[in-house]
Amino acid sequence: MSFMRHQAVRNIHSDIRTVIEGDPWQYLDADGNDVSIDEDAVQEEEDRLQSEDDALQYQRDRKPEYPSMADQLDYIYHNGIAKWKSDIIKPVKDAHPKP
Repeated sequence: MSFMRHQAVRNIHSDIRTVIEGDPWQYLDADGNDVSIDEDAVQEEEDRLQSEDDALQYQRDRKPEYPSMADQLDYIYHNGIAKWKSDIIKPVKDAHPKP
C-alpha cells in the first residue's frame, strides 16, 4: 500500500487501528472487528492528498538549492539584504516558481 493510499484510508476511516496486508487487505477497529472500506471515498481522498503534495513540489525542489543558513547570513553580512535577495533567493525562486 502506498503512503498516500494508507493516509487516505486513515483519513476517511478514523476507526481503523490495524491494517493487515493481504489479498484483500484487512482493516480492523480497536476491538478487532472488520471495517468496511468506502473505496470511492478513499480514492477521492487519495486524489486530494496527491493534489496537495503536487502543489508543494516547488518547496522540495527549492530546498537543496539554497545555501546553508550560515552561508546566507554571512552573505547578508558582507553584501546586504538586497544583494542576498537578488543573488541567492531570486534565482532559486525563478527556477522553481510556485504553481
